[in-house]
Amino acid sequence: MQLLSIIVPVYNVEPYLRKCLDSIVGQSFVDWEAICVNDGSTDNSAAILEEYAASDQRIKVITQANGGLSAARNTGLDAAKGDYVVFVDSDDWIETDALETIASQVSGEDLFCFSGRRFLEATNQFNPSDILTEKSCESGMDYYNGNALLNRDFAFVCVVLRAYKRSFLQDHGLRFKEGIFHEDNLFTPLACYYAKRVKVVNRCLYNYRVRANSITTSVDMKRLTDLMETANELAAFFTAKQSFDTTVVYRAITHHYQVAFVETPKAEMKEMKLLCDWKLYHKVSRTKLRHRLNYLRNRL
Repeated sequence: MQLLSIIVPVYNVEPYLRKCLDSIVGQSFVDWEAICVNDGSTDNSAAILEEYAASDQRIKVITQANGGLSAARNTGLDAAKGDYVVFVDSDDWIETDALETIASQVSGEDLFCFSGRRFLEATNQFNPSDILTEKSCESGMDYYNGNALLNRDFAFVCVVLRAYKRSFLQDHGLRFKEGIFHEDNLFTPLACYYAKRVKVVNRCLYNYRVRANSITTSVDMKRLTDLMETANELAAFFTAKQSFDTTVVYRAITHHYQVAFVETPKAEMKEMKLLCDWKLYHKVSRTKLRHRLNYLRNRL
């Protein structure tokens, strides 16, 4: 029997938190712990957490000063004791059989991957879940190369679409970079690089709420400069690795560079160009003619 740790970062989600917690408490699988990290909430989220913790001893609440999503996830990782870790954002929810599906089908893999669907709050509708190709025991980079660039509704890099063997995360020091947006864009490729065994099941286990005012839908220069720094960091990591086919990961990194340049306002372009590591950008842009031309256009 596997113990599963569910890490729930919480920050000012009072209208959504009960649905999230109810989806965990109502699981058909019972051998779990939920580590809810109250990341300096100023609404009624803390009271809701304490209410649920008082009624179910499997729910643990940690309160800290606001440090952002990555800091809250890292705090949860430090406290987790489960064999596998699942991340659930506090405005989302999981299917009733999500944990049972994971616990019954995982067999020592570093990553256990599943599908999810997006709930559009503005229209009160679900988008269809992505169809995954079921596979077992492939390496993390084989998994990455086969899936990272597919046209998907629910972004491949999102960490909530996988269960992670906790000892695997510990062995490779895999944590979330704090103080940035796009933490999943940095974390997921590194996790895939280190993973030796991966299992993919074509099951929709996660529901992702799309809110108009969420951090993932707001646009500002901090988001764009963080994306550029993430591209630089990924490029530095993967250009130093030559033991596998780097085509897909190079194309994904090049896409990060291109988005940062395309979305940056003209008045801020000088700052963005200074932030870009042009040598690394040049190295990863060589897999497609279009990417090479975009590099030259951005550079000149």
